[in-house]
Amino acid sequence: MTSGDSQALLHSMQKDSFNYFLSEFNPLNGLVRDKTADDWPASIAAVGMALTVYPIGVERGCMPREDAVARTLTTLRFFAASEQSDSPTATGYKGFYYHFLDMNSGQRVLDCELSSIDTALLIAGMLTAAGYFSADTPEEREIRALADLLYCRVDWRWMCRRKRLMCHGWKPGKGFLRWHWEGYDEALILYVLALGSPTFPIERDSYDAWSSTYEWKSVYGIDYLYAGPLFIHQMSHIWLDLRGIRDDFMRAHDLDYFENSRRAAHVQQRYAIDNPLGFPDYGELCWGITASDGPGPATRKIDGIQRKFYDYVGRGAPYGPDDGTLAPWAVAASLPFAPEIVLPSIEHYQNLHLCEQNPYGFKASFSTVFHHGRGGRRWVSPYHFGINEGPTVIMVENHLHDFPWSLMRQNDALRSGLRRAGFAGGWLDEDGGAG
Repeated sequence: MTSGDSQALLHSMQKDSFNYFLSEFNPLNGLVRDKTADDWPASIAAVGMALTVYPIGVERGCMPREDAVARTLTTLRFFAASEQSDSPTATGYKGFYYHFLDMNSGQRVLDCELSSIDTALLIAGMLTAAGYFSADTPEEREIRALADLLYCRVDWRWMCRRKRLMCHGWKPGKGFLRWHWEGYDEALILYVLALGSPTFPIERDSYDAWSSTYEWKSVYGIDYLYAGPLFIHQMSHIWLDLRGIRDDFMRAHDLDYFENSRRAAHVQQRYAIDNPLGFPDYGELCWGITASDGPGPATRKIDGIQRKFYDYVGRGAPYGPDDGTLAPWAVAASLPFAPEIVLPSIEHYQNLHLCEQNPYGFKASFSTVFHHGRGGRRWVSPYHFGINEGPTVIMVENHLHDFPWSLMRQNDALRSGLRRAGFAGGWLDEDGGAG
């Protein structure tokens, strides 16, 4: 448990991020804006996080239960009734949904893909809502029924392609994307949901095919399952309590994914301390390299060093890319794994005044080296993103109150998916799921 002052700081940060989902929301269909840019579309991943955030808002006294029920029902009814076809303007197909949807019509935009991972994040949010809204009322019964319907109609097998791996997505008129989920990445929640499906479950060998592509590395004397961007070590943990349960890969390394994420956070901090590229401010308190907005694309000569800057890209440590852009939210989302290094860093970022005049707390990212003009202020992203604010709210909640983990431990489909993936031990071997 954190100290009283730290807990107050975390709840304040959590409430700031929660406000994103209150405001960047269409009350007519439940869609949530991807980022705070004019006329920008919804992200289905952000919607999945919103459906997880609403119960937290109720528990923390930030939202009346009836408001959370109304928002959740509006969202689920929209997805249940939206067009599922191979039309390029549909909302989804085969139970999957397009990555980005028009905030008003709910139709596909930006020539985006039917996204396997973003659909998984959306479904995870729906299952969270179904677990929380358990009252015997017409509205809460409908939430549970719609969440079940929407999960059951996802044809996960259809998305399982080359070498039994799950494909990244599909586009109308073009077919499946050439990329598949391989190498350790955020797809753990995708594979678990697909394995646990009561209607279209994938085969166990798909999970084995995925985990066979993992890379085990030793960095700074720390042995761990490698992935460079910090969000990869967080995203599935939003819903999956992976403490004390192991699959075959982790049993072979006498580790679990929770401890692996703790080690990944320490690798990031150690990289910032070593600071091999010589960025100002990097250090024990200043780290957090992940997929994020950035100041580029640009190339500048700074203090005699030619530096390349990126826009939105999957930054990572220790092997890059790294252009001096850090994401405070990514540090916050590692709170359950490594509070001993995360809390001091959050306080440090607060002292840098990165939240001033921001309605939702920390902006997405800032640059330690890229400045606006000669002697100008450091670059700070002009945007907040739903997929940054969601992990902040949820991982603070998991750390302080074991919620929504406690809900999802009781979900039969997730438990089945974990077992079919070969997980065992800890709470998964207990009757029920609470613990």
